[in-house]
Amino acid sequence: MRLYHGSKSGLSGAIAPVSRDVCDFGRGFYMGTESTQPLTLICHGESPKFYDIDFDLEGLRVHRFEPDVEWAMFVAWNRKVIPNRFRSCYDDRFLPIVQSSDVIAGKIANDRMVVVLDWFFNDFISDVGLLMALQALGLGDQYCAKTAKACEHVRIAGERALSSDECAALRTRSESQRNAAVKMVDRIRLEHRRDGMFFSEIIEKATGRKWL
Repeated sequence: MRLYHGSKSGLSGAIAPVSRDVCDFGRGFYMGTESTQPLTLICHGESPKFYDIDFDLEGLRVHRFEPDVEWAMFVAWNRKVIPNRFRSCYDDRFLPIVQSSDVIAGKIANDRMVVVLDWFFNDFISDVGLLMALQALGLGDQYCAKTAKACEHVRIAGERALSSDECAALRTRSESQRNAAVKMVDRIRLEHRRDGMFFSEIIEKATGRKWL
């Protein structure tokens, strides 16, 4: 499949699962289905580069998260926003998935969705509002190569550097898209403020322990 990757300073050496460990799906090599998404992530870099990627899933163990609350809780677990006193429950749930997967796939938390997730993690929007926002924003998918074996299936099909003018335009566009998304999702939040459960309530239910 054709995917896309962005780097703030360019790739060097062999492809490896060496991103920061607090990314959405943990440490790995990330690729996405939307060509514009990595551009807005790298436009603040000093010498950003954009890559076309060919990725072959054949022979790889792939775990795909549906766009639901389980996806959001997996992101929360990887970003380490679940308080330590509750983490063991989610370790039991998610570690087996990570340990048995070469690739983890699911919706991407782009520059528009990251605000919504922050709201969710801070009990500002319910799970119902979160799922409605996921649907409304029409997010692409991201694939995280978690193992060296998966990274061996990654082939760089194209590479180009971003100019300073292009980066400036991307920063402006990203900010505009984020502001528009916040306004739209805030309407969703208000419409569903009494529906569903909040982040702390979901954790209480899963662990059988009080948030406070």
